[in-house]
Amino acid sequence: MTMSRRDFLSASAALAMTAGWRGGARAAPLPREVDIVVIGAGAAGIAAARRIQAANRKVIVLEAGDRIGGRCITDTTAFEAPFDRGARWLHNPDSSMIRLARTAGLEINPAPIGQKIRIGRRNGRAGEVEELLATVVRANRAIDEAARGRLDMACASALPKDLGDWAGTVEFLLGASATGKDLKDLSVYDKVRAQDRTTALSCRQGLGMLVARLGEGLPVSLATPATRIVWSGRDVGVETPAGKVAARAAVLTVSSNVLTAGAIRFAPDLPKRTLDAAAKLGLGSYDRIALALPNNPLGLARDDVVVEQSKDARTALMIANIGGSSLCGIDVAGSFGRDLSAQGEAAMVAFAVEWLTKLFGSEVAKAVRKSAATRWNASPFVLGAMSAASPGGQPSRKILMEPAGSLFLAGEAAHETLWGTVDGAWESGERAAEAALRRIGALQDAEPAIPERQPKKRKRGAPGAPLN
Repeated sequence: MTMSRRDFLSASAALAMTAGWRGGARAAPLPREVDIVVIGAGAAGIAAARRIQAANRKVIVLEAGDRIGGRCITDTTAFEAPFDRGARWLHNPDSSMIRLARTAGLEINPAPIGQKIRIGRRNGRAGEVEELLATVVRANRAIDEAARGRLDMACASALPKDLGDWAGTVEFLLGASATGKDLKDLSVYDKVRAQDRTTALSCRQGLGMLVARLGEGLPVSLATPATRIVWSGRDVGVETPAGKVAARAAVLTVSSNVLTAGAIRFAPDLPKRTLDAAAKLGLGSYDRIALALPNNPLGLARDDVVVEQSKDARTALMIANIGGSSLCGIDVAGSFGRDLSAQGEAAMVAFAVEWLTKLFGSEVAKAVRKSAATRWNASPFVLGAMSAASPGGQPSRKILMEPAGSLFLAGEAAHETLWGTVDGAWESGERAAEAALRRIGALQDAEPAIPERQPKKRKRGAPGAPLN
C-alpha cells in the first residue's frame, strides 16, 4: 500500500482534532533541539526513550497518532473486560518488561491452557487431538529440516504432502495464526530462527495498558508525524507539521510497511539496501473480532482456546470468556484475514457469527450483544500486524539493525529471533537507544563494531524520492 504525504498528514490532523490524552506519558511541547529524537511511541519507542532518559540525555518522542502504544492498545470501555485490540502476549519470560510491569503493579499471568478442537459441531476426541498434535510436530520437523539447506524456501514447500484432514489446520496454526502470513509467503529460515514461543504471558489489565504505563513520565508529542528526516553522519533534523527538531541522533521505530510506504521523506534518500530489507519484512495481516456473548451460550470455560479442523484458509482462532467475562475474541489472519478486513467491520462480524454458528449452532447469532473489530491493515501509522520474512528475506533483519549515519532503526522487524513480538520490539528499542547514546558519546563501554552505511551522494539538483 502506498500512502501519500497528504494522506499521512490528513490522518494526523483528524486524530489531533479528536484526540484525548491516552496513557500516562507527559504531553510535551515540541523542543527545537534534543540529544536524541525518537520517532514512534510504540513498545520500541518507549523502550528507547526510557533508556535515553536513564542516561540523562534530552529526548523527545514524536508520535503520529493520538496515543502511545503503537500496535499495543487496550480498550477498557467497550466491554466488561479489557480488550487488547493489538498485541496480546509476551513471549520472553526473562524480558525486562515483565519485571517493570510487576513493579508498576500490573498483573502478569501465564497464557490459558484450555484448548478445544472442533470437528464440525463436536469437540475432537482425545485420539483426534493427539493426531493433530503429532501432525503439527511432523510439519515443524519438516520445516526445521528444510532450514538446514543452503537455500531458503517457503515453509509451504517444506511441508509433508500427506497431512491429511489436518492440513488446513496445521497451515493455519503454523502460518497465519502464528505470523500473520500464509506458509507459502513465509521464509523457513525466519521461522526456524525465531525464539521459542511456547511460553506466553498476558497482562490482566491489557498489554496496551502495560506499554502506556511504562511510558509514564516520558516527553511525548502526540499527533506529530515526522514528514521529512534530514540525516547525515553528524546530526539529524526531523520536520513535522508543528515545527522542526534538531538532534544529534535519531531512533526510528516505524513499522517496515510504513518505512516503505512513501509518507516520510528522507534527505539524502535512505540506502536502497535498507528499503529492500524492509520490503522483504513486510507485515502480515492479523485482526481480532470481539463479541459479547452473555450467559456463556457456547458452553466454554474461562479463556478456552478454540480452533477447528479446517479444509482451507477460511478459518479463525477464538479465545472464549476472556478473563471470566462474556467477551470472546475471534482472530483472523493471513491472506483470508487480509481480504476479510478489507471488506470492513460489518463483514468481519458477520464472518465471526457465521463461523461460530457452524461450530456451535444457530443460537449464537441471537446471543451477540455487542461487537467490534480491528483493521490494522487500514491503520495509517502501522499498515499491518507483525513482520514476517518472505522466502530469502531473513538476512534483512540484520540489515535493519545497521546504523545509517546518526539514524538507528528499531522495532520488532529489527530483531532476529523475537520478531513479531512486543518483547522483540522492546529489546530492539533498548539496543538502538544504546547505539545512539554511544554515537553521541554518552556511553563509553565498548561494543562490537557494526559497519556503517554512509548517505548516498545525490547528484546536484536531483530530487529525493518520498520514502517512509
